[in-house]
Amino acid sequence: MRLALAAALMLALAVPAAADEEGRIRVIGRAQSERAPDFASVEVGVESRGATPAAALDAASRAAKGVIASAREMGVPEADIGTTAITLQARTRTVHQPDGTVREQPDGYTAGNLVRVRLAEMGKLGELLRRALDSGANRIDGIAFGLRDPSAAEADVQSAAMKDARAQAERLAEAAGVRLGPALAITSPPRSEGARPMPYAMAAKAAAPRGRTAVPIEAGSIETAAEVEAVFAIVR
Repeated sequence: MRLALAAALMLALAVPAAADEEGRIRVIGRAQSERAPDFASVEVGVESRGATPAAALDAASRAAKGVIASAREMGVPEADIGTTAITLQARTRTVHQPDGTVREQPDGYTAGNLVRVRLAEMGKLGELLRRALDSGANRIDGIAFGLRDPSAAEADVQSAAMKDARAQAERLAEAAGVRLGPALAITSPPRSEGARPMPYAMAAKAAAPRGRTAVPIEAGSIETAAEVEAVFAIVR
């Protein structure tokens, strides 16, 4: 009998501990924000043809120098101007023979020179592209907009996501008639992370148009999102 009473008492004492271990609220807080970008990045270049490798490369180099000079005239710092690619390829053309066969015949060379420019004054981006085209550029790649300090935006949205997680947990605790305790675990991003929004970007390729019209550019906004998985204790 004493053995049975002792066992029953031990079981009774063990029940609250088990409940405390299971007494948790797990939530996922979410937040997002939109900010105007503070810089634009664009790759501008030229593809030129020539009878010899030197002729093709010289033509591309002249246009690239014009792009760089235009950026410097607009006050872009040296650190924000850089060459990203130089290419040179032999060209061929298909020749049909009198006997009906075809063969590839050398047809000069194609050279390319691509320059990336990062511009803080985004209102001048259209004018920069206009000047680059006037300098001989015939290729525009990867216009993108970004934040120079994206970590600050990410930190703000993470804090907001954590506040959202706590607010959810408090609502659940109130609905269940219990008191919410401290956070026991915080994970960011949660283990099952979904797709994250990417910064707005666009790309275009164009031949140099006539006239002096600045290229219209709309920067839009950059969306930053975060999710935080949090586990809170339930205070009994």
